[in-house]
Amino acid sequence: MSKTYSISELASEFDLTTRSIRFYEDQELLHPTRRGQTRVYSSKDRVRLKLTIRGKRLGFSLAEIRELFELWDETRSGSKKQLHLMLSKIGERRAALDQQMKDITMVQLELESAEIRCRQALEELLEKEPQEKQDEEEHAGSSDKASAASSATMH
Repeated sequence: MSKTYSISELASEFDLTTRSIRFYEDQELLHPTRRGQTRVYSSKDRVRLKLTIRGKRLGFSLAEIRELFELWDETRSGSKKQLHLMLSKIGERRAALDQQMKDITMVQLELESAEIRCRQALEELLEKEPQEKQDEEEHAGSSDKASAASSATMH
């Protein structure tokens, strides 16, 4: 008799919640048997769960993973059709990742450009600040002199 697993054992082994495993079951990725209310997972279910997690990490949708499982289940040993589909999915995923890398590179360049412009504007403001204070002081000093001179002429 092959080894069986409880939902808790699989959840612990793969660091998932039991809710996630039940969701995968609802999506027809896993097919546990029942002993009363208890789900009993086979070695095949364990492998399918492992492949589901790997497929998700690679960016495959659950529908794509289910499609691959269905092709596998048709022949019991896989098929050219399954392998071609897998190669096609890998190519699509790789193209999507390549585009994301290009997009990320563009955003990084835009951020770099914005940062340079901000730093330059800040430097210009900091350079003007001491001059503005000096101008204010000179202006205040000349205003004081002018008002003192006009006060003196009035008296």
